[in-house]
Amino acid sequence: MSLSIVIMAAGKGTRMKSDLPKVLHEANGKPLVAYVIEKSRALDPGKIVLIVGHQAELVQAATADFPVDYALQEPQLGTGHAVMQSEPLLKDFEGEVVILSGDAPLFTERTLRELIDFHRSRQAVATVLTAEMADPTGYGRIIRNGGGEEVLKIVEQKDATEAEKAVSEINSGVYVFNAAELFSALHSITNKNAQGEYYLTDVFGICFGKGKKVCAFKVADPNEIRGINTPEQLREAEQLLLGEEYL
Repeated sequence: MSLSIVIMAAGKGTRMKSDLPKVLHEANGKPLVAYVIEKSRALDPGKIVLIVGHQAELVQAATADFPVDYALQEPQLGTGHAVMQSEPLLKDFEGEVVILSGDAPLFTERTLRELIDFHRSRQAVATVLTAEMADPTGYGRIIRNGGGEEVLKIVEQKDATEAEKAVSEINSGVYVFNAAELFSALHSITNKNAQGEYYLTDVFGICFGKGKKVCAFKVADPNEIRGINTPEQLREAEQLLLGEEYL
């Protein structure tokens, strides 16, 4: 089966207190996005699409030595809108699409392989990588069907009931989709929300509404799904990336 990988790298990273695109901040002398691309290449995908936006020319220059295709997100209208920009590059593609974030370099090649194998073995249309967090505040919660492998819904903190807020399994933002299902659902999402943006997580609502099978695969080490939003988090990631377990 064929595989393509889409890496989100269009954001500004305002909380980094720097004009540099967030994915170009360095951990141990290497841009964050370089770690993500290198781990993606280890899976031998047919195509790696880098979604660029904020200071796109800088991101392209910094990644020019990698075998990636670029899709421009301008303006930036949300995560769903970002992935929409990859469709022209993947329009005839019939395999799976893995979605990664260029500012989350701590996942391992092994975890990605296990996630994809799980997705294929369950014949799901989409699979979410999840983790248990001691303090899940602020994250979207994964609501499973009675503790099984299938997901009933993904609910954001602000929309969660008290019972849902008590769930400690969270959405990592790493996904595997069947390509046709992904782009079909993206055509159906809207930006009718407070931010006026197109959210990738709304794709799951489309899948649930059609009765499609969505699964969740839980990683044992929650550090693997850490995103980097602040200088403090960058320093913590640098230390973790020195350990072989995050290669």
